[in-house]
Amino acid sequence: MSATLSASTLLAVPLAPLVGAAVAGLFGTKFGGNHIGRKVTHSLTILGVLVAFIISAMTLKSVVVDGARFNATLYEWMIVGGLKMEVGFLVDGLTAMMMCVVTFVSLMVHIYTIGYMEEDDGYNRFFSYISLFTFSMLMLVMSNNMLQLFFGWEAVGLVSYLLIGFWFNKPTAIFANMKAFLVNRVGDFGFILGIGLIAAYAGTLNYGEAFAKANTLAGITFPGTEWMLITVICICLFIGAMGKSAQFPLHVWLPDSMEGPTPISALIHAATMVTAGIFMVARMSPLFELSDTALSFILVIGAITALFMGFLGIIQNDIKRVVAYSTLSQLGYMTVALGASAYSVAVFHLMTHAFFKALLFLGAGSVIIGMHHNQDIRWMGGVRKYMPITWITSLLGSLALIGTPFFAGFYSKDSIIEAVHESHLWGANFAYYAVLAGVFITAFYSFRMYFLVFHGKERYDQNPDAHHDDHAHDAHGDHGHDDHAHGHDAHKPHESPWVVWLPLVLLAIPSVVIGFMTIEPMLFGEFFKQAIFVDGTRHHAMKELEEAFHGPVAMAIHGLQAAPFWLALAGVVLSYYMYMINPALPAAIKRACEPIYRLLENKYYLDWINENIIARGARALGTGLWKGGDQALIDGAVVNGSWKVIGRVSSVVRWVQSGYIYHYAFAMLLGIFILMTYFVWFKR
Repeated sequence: MSATLSASTLLAVPLAPLVGAAVAGLFGTKFGGNHIGRKVTHSLTILGVLVAFIISAMTLKSVVVDGARFNATLYEWMIVGGLKMEVGFLVDGLTAMMMCVVTFVSLMVHIYTIGYMEEDDGYNRFFSYISLFTFSMLMLVMSNNMLQLFFGWEAVGLVSYLLIGFWFNKPTAIFANMKAFLVNRVGDFGFILGIGLIAAYAGTLNYGEAFAKANTLAGITFPGTEWMLITVICICLFIGAMGKSAQFPLHVWLPDSMEGPTPISALIHAATMVTAGIFMVARMSPLFELSDTALSFILVIGAITALFMGFLGIIQNDIKRVVAYSTLSQLGYMTVALGASAYSVAVFHLMTHAFFKALLFLGAGSVIIGMHHNQDIRWMGGVRKYMPITWITSLLGSLALIGTPFFAGFYSKDSIIEAVHESHLWGANFAYYAVLAGVFITAFYSFRMYFLVFHGKERYDQNPDAHHDDHAHDAHGDHGHDDHAHGHDAHKPHESPWVVWLPLVLLAIPSVVIGFMTIEPMLFGEFFKQAIFVDGTRHHAMKELEEAFHGPVAMAIHGLQAAPFWLALAGVVLSYYMYMINPALPAAIKRACEPIYRLLENKYYLDWINENIIARGARALGTGLWKGGDQALIDGAVVNGSWKVIGRVSSVVRWVQSGYIYHYAFAMLLGIFILMTYFVWFKR
């Protein structure tokens, strides 16, 4: 590929998954008459994502090796005043990296889905949804303007609604997708306000044109207040990121999204929807760099999310929810990096996290298949000898997650901790200790899950729900992979089919090596040149990191002596002692710390507050506006009142409308007499 990227070639990246989604959705479902079978459906959708990945990889090569860039409008929709509404692509290092991550993880999920959703009635519909999800995310990351960004932003939200509620006959799934939809609307309200303020004061939605006016925006005060306009814009934009990237307190939708099938849990939580907010803030770095207030806000919110969501991971027993709370915590780490002006570090962690988190989610799904739909880690144990591929890949993913030196997660997570340590913004001290404590917590709950699932005594035969009919579909309408043997062997764990474990192996490779290979060009090279802007005179974190960096090997060796490594090791050792050597200890701690456990079990009562205070308050307000405003004032007084007044006036007036001419003549004479009397007596 030449240094000049082709618009038509780039256009094929989002369109290839879209075509696959359209064909599968129109011709592979009841809506279109089921004209194509399962094999054709998954072949077409996988081919579409494969084409997108190949072109994305070629684009990344051109961007890195040849310095190629692309920034142009492809379609002009309309012009309103001087505001252009258009579709266009901006391809630089940030975009090219995101394109590759999204398409590769999506490709792995597509392949994995063949095995996981094998016997689900909605097989074709699911493939259509995940391809459409991929298209939406690609349109988001490739956009060169905020209108297209908002389109992709809302599209991933809409498709996630469909995917979380994929098993629409299950009440909890319907509740979860509605919860995700409503919580994201709260964040999106702030997001569209931020975009609206940029459009109003900069007069453009184009990234480059808006960034060129950033200094002008920074000198404007928000009307009627003493707030700086740039601060209001950045906080509004970040509120959008809080919804999509599940930051406290708008994080509540993400754990419940586990009600969807496992493949979409991996896609949403690893490379697409939840990373959209991180990507957006990094893309908007020229604006965020001008407001220390907004950066401090981001720093503190990220630190709260990283620490307190990690606590919740400790008490989870559902294997998918443990990984989900891990995602929340790691998103907090990325957000902390954004607040420390280490945008490239945040995006670097986004990339490494995408691989090992997709691996952990798909590994959890493989365990669920092998354990005959059991998701409770308390009724597993000893799975390692039955599922060796799932075991080793899950171990590699867990080591990457806790930041083991030389693994991908180490390079990105350690860089975040150092970046926030070097930050001088308000809240940086709290953030530093929060992310440092988060290292221990992450290691503890990650290896608690690992040990309970893959080691120790086999407990799957003690599960009170394990002896139901394995051949029937569960309430999810889930996959069916149980062998047809009878007796005890039918309930033993078993390794998943190759279409399930192959993506695990392919994701395990970058989970180990991608950090080592890319840290230098991405953080200290020119990989993000012209894509991410940092004001080095005011924010020194990246400069300090660069001065301390002496190569990935030296960094890993030094990491073996640093506090994060020993904290992670302590978390692993403690989890091993508590769940392998002295399993009575967790129950004793639970009894001794019952109030704290109850607080964590109720997720800090945020769901209760949302449902019983905010939702009821909103319902009461809505009812008041409906009954008092709509029914009483508008319908009662304005609409009905006006016709009642007219009716009463007309009922009086109609008595003088007799229809007799002599009555009208008499009224005319009477009127003339009154007028003459008035003029004679009062006007003389």
